[in-house]
Amino acid sequence: MKILIADDSRVMRQIVVRTLRQAGFGDHDLVEAADGKEAFDMVTAEKPDLVISDWNMPQMTGIEVLRQLRAAGNNVKFGFVTSESTPEMKSAAEGAGAAFFIVKPFTAERFDEVFAPILG
Repeated sequence: MKILIADDSRVMRQIVVRTLRQAGFGDHDLVEAADGKEAFDMVTAEKPDLVISDWNMPQMTGIEVLRQLRAAGNNVKFGFVTSESTPEMKSAAEGAGAAFFIVKPFTAERFDEVFAPILG
């Protein structure tokens, strides 16, 4: 399976990749996007099976990416790994069709718990 990691922080993308590997998902094809616009374009071009997105990014926020994908009829599994977490954000993510909402800091155990049902 192909997993797109979208975060404007290169270090955070590396941490997500490392944590995916620690959780046992390192054998998947991992691709990265550095902002929301790039993430949207890569979903269209690369057709990943899963998108792990930050909430706050330049060009387009993660929630904007998700909403535009859904508006375009794209139902890729999509969720958030973010440092901010308010009830409004969780509600907006759920309403837009997000599959998960993980708050930083996170652990390999949390990734396993969330991604095992999605990735098998």
